[in-house]
Amino acid sequence: MSTSSLSAIPPSAATSPKFIVDDYLTCLQVVMVNTTLPANIGSAARAMHTMGLSRLTVVDPKLAIDETSESHAAGGIEVLSSANVIPTLETAINDCQLVFAASSRSRHMPRPVVTPTQAAKIMFDFIDGQNLLSANPPNIAILFGREDRGLTNEELAYADYHIQIDANPAYPVLNVASAVQVIASFIFAYAQTHLKKTNENNLHQGSHPLLEVHLRQQWDEPAITQQQLQQLIQRTTTLMIERDLADSEHLKSLPSRLSRLASRMQLDQKEYQLLSALIAKLLKD
Repeated sequence: MSTSSLSAIPPSAATSPKFIVDDYLTCLQVVMVNTTLPANIGSAARAMHTMGLSRLTVVDPKLAIDETSESHAAGGIEVLSSANVIPTLETAINDCQLVFAASSRSRHMPRPVVTPTQAAKIMFDFIDGQNLLSANPPNIAILFGREDRGLTNEELAYADYHIQIDANPAYPVLNVASAVQVIASFIFAYAQTHLKKTNENNLHQGSHPLLEVHLRQQWDEPAITQQQLQQLIQRTTTLMIERDLADSEHLKSLPSRLSRLASRMQLDQKEYQLLSALIAKLLKD
């Protein structure tokens, strides 16, 4: 990310190490799913740029990015021009270790619901923990749904956490670009507090930040990706079908329950390898 994408940082923050801001924000990608209006994609890109985010992924848009997207992007044209257009959500989040979904209401098979500030804390603490384990920065996705009906239950099931913005209960629905703006704003605001605390800890404890306990466990190995999670769910489902523990034609909510269970277990790479080997052995026998 270029320093120009951090133009919202006030001059008073110039003494802070901006490369740390970059290290956090470049781990985050906004994923817009099946958008209808190209203008909303541009408005989201502008909102992201204002809050220092640069990675935009657009999944199967109904209409392609066009001149209305560019006009609404304004100063965020660089974010828009570098956006990735991906055919499926699965492909977009395959290499993500942590996924959030913006949702205005509870759905079937709910996941943990957090506020934007709680989400930001989980993201930044997760990045701190993963950076101590691997030279590769973690990849975190924030999903935003369609203008008319948001994300489907199946899409929401990919998320480890659902983000809900406090709003008028009689009508808690935001325009998708506005939702991007609000959540990105909370993330950027939280970054200032988190970075100040991290810098203070670094002064007293060396180069590693002091990790706090949060909703997710701390690993001694890197976390698994969404692709690995989905593979594990598919293999477990296959095993249950073969052992007559599930009916292949009437799975109902089994995949969603396995997904939620695996997300709650918060597997790391070693645990994934152990379970994969066990399932492979049982499938072979």
